[in-house]
Amino acid sequence: MATHFKEDALLDKLGGIALNADAVSWLLKPKDFKQALLTKIASATSSIYIAALYVEDDEAGREVLQALLDAKNQNPQLDIKVLVDYHRARRGLIGQKGDSGNYILYRQLMDQASHPFDIVGVPVKSREFMGVLHLKGFIIDDTVIYSGASINNIYLHEQEKYRFDRYHVIDCPELARSMRDMIKQDIVSDPAVSVLSQAADNEDNPEKNDVKSFKHRLSQARYQYTSTTVGNRVTPLMGLGRKNNELNDTIVKLVDSSTKELFICTPYFNPPTILTRALARHLRDGKKIDIVVGDKTANDFYIPPDQDFSTIGALPYMYEQSLRKFAKNQQWAIENGQLNIHLWKDGINSFHLKGISADNRKHLITGSNLNPRAWALDLENGLLLHDESGCWKESFIQEQQYILLHTERLFHYSQIDTLQKYPKPVKKIMNRIRRLKADFLLRRIL
Repeated sequence: MATHFKEDALLDKLGGIALNADAVSWLLKPKDFKQALLTKIASATSSIYIAALYVEDDEAGREVLQALLDAKNQNPQLDIKVLVDYHRARRGLIGQKGDSGNYILYRQLMDQASHPFDIVGVPVKSREFMGVLHLKGFIIDDTVIYSGASINNIYLHEQEKYRFDRYHVIDCPELARSMRDMIKQDIVSDPAVSVLSQAADNEDNPEKNDVKSFKHRLSQARYQYTSTTVGNRVTPLMGLGRKNNELNDTIVKLVDSSTKELFICTPYFNPPTILTRALARHLRDGKKIDIVVGDKTANDFYIPPDQDFSTIGALPYMYEQSLRKFAKNQQWAIENGQLNIHLWKDGINSFHLKGISADNRKHLITGSNLNPRAWALDLENGLLLHDESGCWKESFIQEQQYILLHTERLFHYSQIDTLQKYPKPVKKIMNRIRRLKADFLLRRIL
């Protein structure tokens, strides 16, 4: 137990940016997030910096890009930067053939624009499967809208389907400056980074050696800010790779320092070993955990049985087997009420929530999926809110209650399907993986 007290003390002493009680607000629905984003863009006076995995070439993506162009036309001095993953932007959707990719739209829009702005492709690794830009944040003047969402129809609930995420608005000039400065100094200015919206004649693809050295520089990058260790505050965190990763280290300390309960959201249940062990310790010490995870049918890779199957469709089933194994190992905690696993499902919609709340006192909002890929391969960030006065407690509880609306609690691990109940194409793939003994390697990149 002494270790736990030590971790708690370390987190209590973790510096952050001072926040007023009214600086944080909660958005619960994708449409609320979309409206807040468009409203902030329209009223921006000095700068708009957006970091997301992608901005899609669809109705919602074009609407947001047009809003940015309109804002730039109204104020040509407005500093606008949009960061997306380089590799993701240069390919089409999975299964799509031919010359495609969101960068084609970017070029067309900026070529026609009276006042163009840069849409920047960030190559965290030399190949997409090896790691992507998973940095999140919509930084508009002195406000940060933080969400794990990217920009497309499903994330913004443009049509009939939505992808459920978390959305927090933080009004804080120092936080906005810190996040904006890191993007300018550590990402946009790097020679490995390309402007995807530039004309084809000026295309400048990153050199392999530049990308390799960029990865090293990114792993050393940190947010810089005026810090305090007392009172309500927010600590911006980032990390890339397994070593000296301040985001990963803080997550483990957050779990170990909790004295009563944890509330965890993750869309793809496959925690890295160090996190699995921390959760097990938490339960052995008699404390409580609520885990909210999407049902396999609420996974964005899920393919309904009546549609043509592709290999990528096996992913939701692999995550489900990881959840089943964890639940089986901790069945004793499920039975005594310490461990509550909540499966989220709402019709045809999907689940993309991430984050951890510890004792309703410290709250990590993040884009990290809390899995080995996030832990080792992707560039991730997050914001740790320290609620020393308890002024945000009820709002976080209300958010948790809203998250739980479309969930069903598991009472026994056997409620989770076994491999034998899966569709034939899924069983074939997963049996092949087991025969090749590739499941260990796959878990490290999922």
